[in-house]
Amino acid sequence: MKKRMTAGQRMIESARQALAFTEGTANHGCEVHVPENIDVKAIREKIALSQSEFCSALRLKQTDTGTLGAWPSRADRPARAFLTVIAREPDAVRRALIA
Repeated sequence: MKKRMTAGQRMIESARQALAFTEGTANHGCEVHVPENIDVKAIREKIALSQSEFCSALRLKQTDTGTLGAWPSRADRPARAFLTVIAREPDAVRRALIA
């Protein structure tokens, strides 16, 4: 029978996993959840940006504006992960891109 960890032990283990993840260590123990479907329009509306403003803020080519609605269907995993971060922490993304 496996001994149950205390809350403190679980916190320490979680911190170790997070550090391993940020350092790119294989088998870090963290699970990364990237949604298959992203609603870019809902994200834009949440952060109050037009398609043109959204493209400008993300440094996308203005010619991409016309196809922005179709982007989630062809977005690769890193793009979907980035869109997820934008949806959850738009102010942090703005600060990072403006810096």
